[in-house]
Amino acid sequence: MSLWSRVANVFRGRSVSREIDEEFQSHIEEAIQQGRNHDDARRAFGSVVRKREESRDIRLLPWLDSLRADTVFGWRQLRKNKVTSASAILSLALAIGACTSAFRLIDALLLRPLPIANPERLYVLVRQGIGPSGEFRTTDSSEYPLFREMRAAVKDQADLIAISYADRTDLTYGSDAEMEKAWRQYVSGSMFSSFGLQPAAGRLFTENDDVTPGAHPYAVLSHDYWTRRFGHDPHVIGRTFQTGNTLYEIVGVAPEHFTGTETGTVIDIFIPAMMHAGVGHADWSWFRTFARMKPGVAVGPIRERLNAMFRAFQQESAKEASGWPKQRLERFLQGTLSVEPAAAGVSGMQKDYRVSLAALGVLVALVLLIACVNVANLMTAQAAARGGEMALRVSVGAGRARLVQLVLVESTLLAFLAAAIGWLFAWWSAPFVVSLINPPDNPARLFLPADGTVFGFVLVLTLGVTFLFGLAPAIRASAVQPASALKGGDDPHSRRRTMHALIAAQVAFCFVVLFVASLFIASFDRLSNQSTGFSAERLLTLDTVAKPAQPTVFWEQVAEHLRGVPGIEKVAIAGWPLLSGNGMNGFVAVSGKPPGKVLNYFLNVSPGWFDTMRIPLIAGRDFRPGDTYPGVAIVNETFAKQYFNGDNPVGRSFERTNNTGRHFEIVGLARDARYRNMREPITPTAYLPIRYAAKDDALGHATFLIRTSGPNPIAIAPMLRHEIARTRSEFLVSNIRTQTEINKSGTVRERLLAMLALFFAAVALLLAGVGLYGVLDYSVLQRRREIGIRMAIGAQAGDIARRVTAEVFSMVLVGALAGLGLGLGAVRYIETLLYQVKAGDIGMLAIPSLTILAAALLAALPPVIRAVRIDPVTMLRNE
Repeated sequence: MSLWSRVANVFRGRSVSREIDEEFQSHIEEAIQQGRNHDDARRAFGSVVRKREESRDIRLLPWLDSLRADTVFGWRQLRKNKVTSASAILSLALAIGACTSAFRLIDALLLRPLPIANPERLYVLVRQGIGPSGEFRTTDSSEYPLFREMRAAVKDQADLIAISYADRTDLTYGSDAEMEKAWRQYVSGSMFSSFGLQPAAGRLFTENDDVTPGAHPYAVLSHDYWTRRFGHDPHVIGRTFQTGNTLYEIVGVAPEHFTGTETGTVIDIFIPAMMHAGVGHADWSWFRTFARMKPGVAVGPIRERLNAMFRAFQQESAKEASGWPKQRLERFLQGTLSVEPAAAGVSGMQKDYRVSLAALGVLVALVLLIACVNVANLMTAQAAARGGEMALRVSVGAGRARLVQLVLVESTLLAFLAAAIGWLFAWWSAPFVVSLINPPDNPARLFLPADGTVFGFVLVLTLGVTFLFGLAPAIRASAVQPASALKGGDDPHSRRRTMHALIAAQVAFCFVVLFVASLFIASFDRLSNQSTGFSAERLLTLDTVAKPAQPTVFWEQVAEHLRGVPGIEKVAIAGWPLLSGNGMNGFVAVSGKPPGKVLNYFLNVSPGWFDTMRIPLIAGRDFRPGDTYPGVAIVNETFAKQYFNGDNPVGRSFERTNNTGRHFEIVGLARDARYRNMREPITPTAYLPIRYAAKDDALGHATFLIRTSGPNPIAIAPMLRHEIARTRSEFLVSNIRTQTEINKSGTVRERLLAMLALFFAAVALLLAGVGLYGVLDYSVLQRRREIGIRMAIGAQAGDIARRVTAEVFSMVLVGALAGLGLGLGAVRYIETLLYQVKAGDIGMLAIPSLTILAAALLAALPPVIRAVRIDPVTMLRNE
C-alpha cells in the first residue's frame, strides 16, 4: 500500500474500520462454506480486536492516526472548558501578536536586505573621532574630493559609490503654482549598474552621467513615486521639473522594489552626484560612501588602505582649521575609518531606533513569558484535575510518550489558535506603530510584508511557546502513578510549589516591564514639559522660497503686508524655526583671545523676532531696521556666562573665527531658548541681523514666524499662502507648520516608547494579576477541607486569609526583588533613551513596587473572600 494511501486512510477511519470488519466477515463466511461451524471459524482468527488493530496499522500510519485522535480529543477539551481556553488563547494571542509586530518592525528597519544583487557585499565607510564640537562621534558622512581619491585607489577590488543623505526638496512641474515636495538623493552614476538594477521605464544613470560638475541635469524616478505621482504614465520620460535654479530631465524609472539605501525613507527622485554643489568642496560632508566588494575580495586590506588615505586627508584638512584649539586639533587627527556591513541599508532612522526597537523587543518577550507562565499554571492545574483520566489511560496500556503527546497536542492547538489571532493583531499594529513615528515634515515609510520570513518567525515562535508552557505539564501528566492517582493523587503541595515558583518568575518579569515603562514615561514627561524659552502658542511657521533669491527689503515688505491681515498679531523673519533640527555653528574669539573650545550657534533674525517668539530681552535693545550683517548681534545668557562670566555683555564684541575679520558688537542680551532640539542643553547662541551688507543682501529661503490672534493658527494657513504669493510672485510657501508641531516632532521617539511601554506594562500587569488570581483560587480549591477544619475549631477570617495568601505573597516579594535586580542591571543598555531620569530614584523604584502590590491585593481579594465563606459544616459533611 502506498504512503499516500496510508496517509489518506488516517482521515477516513470509520470507512477503514468498516472495510476491515467486512473483510473479516467475508473470511469467516468463507470458512463456514468450507465446512467449519461459526464458532470454530471465529476462534481460528483469534482476537478480532487485535486483528483489527494489526490490520489498521498496515492500512494507515499509526503515529499519524494517534496524532489525529489526540487533536480531536484536545479540541473537545478546549470546547469543554470554553472560558478557561478563551482566556488562555487571548492572553497568548496578545503576546504573540506583540512579538510578531516587533519582529516586523525590526526586520523592516534593521534586518531585511536591500533588493539588490548580492547585498551581503555592500559596506559603508564610518568615521570615528573628534568632531568640531570637541566630542567623540561616529559619523558616516564624507567629502567628495576624498571619495574621488579613494574610488580610484581601490577600483580593482571594490566599487565605491557616493549616495547623499535623503533631503526633502521643493520642485515644480510646469508653472511655479505646482510646487510640491519630494525626497531627493544624489547618487554616483555607477550605483544602478553596481547594484544590478534594471529600469522599469526609460534608462538609469551610467558613469557618463556623473563626470562633470553641473553638466548632467538628469533624474531617475523611483517606481513608488512614479506610481503615486504619475500613475505609471510612460510619457513621463522626457518631462522636466525644476528644483532650485536647475531644470532636470526625467530619463528613467528605477525598478519596483528599490527605493534607495536610506531605510525608512522612500526616495522619490535620484539625481547624479555631480549635480550637487558640494562636489568641489573638501570641507563639505554631505553623502555616505558605500563600498561594494568585488567577488572574492577581503574587506580587511581595503579597510587598511582606505584608513591610511583618510588619515592623510585629515592631515591636509587640519591645515585649514586655524581657528581650532591645539589640543582639539591633535585629537581630531587621531580619527579612524572603518568599513561596516550595510546589507540592510543605512539611515538615521536605524541609528535613532535601533536601541529603542531592541528595548521594545525585550519588553514584548517578557510579556510573552508572562503569558506562557499563566498558561503553564493553567495547564498544571488542569493536569492535576485530570489525574484520574491519565491514570486510567496508563492502566489500559497507554505509554508515557503517548500521554506527553496528548498534552502537547492540546498545548499546540492553544498556541496555533493564539498565533492566528496574534497574526491579525500584528497585521494591524505594526503599521500603526510606524504611523506614530511620522512627524509631518519627515514621515517614516517602512515596507512591512507578511512574507515567508515573518511566517517562519511566527511558526518558530508558536512552537517555542508550545514547549514553554506545555512541556512541564505534559511531563507531569506522563509521570502519573495509577495507584496513587486512584487514592487521591500526588501531593498537592508539590503542584502548588511549582505554581508558586512560576508566579515568582511572572512577577519578576512584570516588575522589569513596569520599571522600564516608568523610566520611559518619566523621560518623555520631562523632555516634553521642559521649558523651551519661548512660547509656541498660536505660532505658525511658513518656510518660504524666493526664486530667484530676493533682497531682504522685499521679504520685509511681505512681512509688513502680513501684519495687516486680519487675525495676525505679529510677524517676523528667521533663517529657520527653532527646534527644527537646523543649525549654523562655529567658534568665536573674544577680546583678542584665542578661539574658545565651545561650539556656538548662530541664527539670522529680523527686528521684532524676539517679541514674536516671546523671548524676553534682559538688557540692551532689539535689532533695528538699519542693522546689517556683519555688525551687531544679540546673545543669550549662556553666551554671556561662557565668555563674560555672566556679566552684562552689551557693548562688548566678538569675532567669528570661520569668518575672519567679521566683528560683531553685542547690542542686546536675551533669555536662553532651546535652539536645535529638545535633548541638547542650552548652547551659547548669537542672533544676527537677517539683512546683509548691500552686495550680499539676497535671501533664497527663510521662514516667516506668525503669531495669530485665534486659537487655531493652522486654520488661516491657506489664506497666508495665497497672500504671500499675491504680494510678490517670486515668493512661494513650501511648508507650513505650527511651532507646536515642530516641538512635538522632537519627542517622537520618546512619545512612541512611552506609549508602547505603557501599553505593554498594562498587559503585563493584567496577565500577572490574572495568573496570581488563578493560583490563589486553585490553592483555595485544593485546601477546602483544611480550611473547613480550621474554621470548625475556631480560626478567624484574618488567620484564614493570612494562611491562604502567605506563601503566594512571599513568592511575589521574591519575584519583585529578582525583578528589581534585573531592571537595574538592564538600565545601562537603555541609558541613551532616557532623559534626566535616574533608575535608582525612590520614585522610579516605588512605582512598579506599589503597582504590583496593588495588583496582588486586588487579585487576592476574590479567593480570600471565597475561603472565609467556606461553611465548615457543609464541607465536613461532604467529606
